[in-house]
Amino acid sequence: MEATVAERGQITLPKAVRDALGLTKGTRLKVELEGGRIVLRKDVSDTLSKLRGRIKLPPGVTTDDIMRELRGRAPGDPYPAPDDEK
Repeated sequence: MEATVAERGQITLPKAVRDALGLTKGTRLKVELEGGRIVLRKDVSDTLSKLRGRIKLPPGVTTDDIMRELRGRAPGDPYPAPDDEK
């Protein structure tokens, strides 16, 4: 696939690329140089910030509880007593 740089430095990404990555009007891209290459990365930080605060946890449950459930015991966590294990 090819793209041509326009007079103002703009390029149009091929439709197949936009569709494959879910790029729509207004999607922000990170532009990076790696050696002699231009690398475009979809900026997910904006997507994550839009989700912040939208998920409500049940009363008494903390994000630490959820992370332990997903990842297991974190370094520095006390070992559970044998009768506390699930």
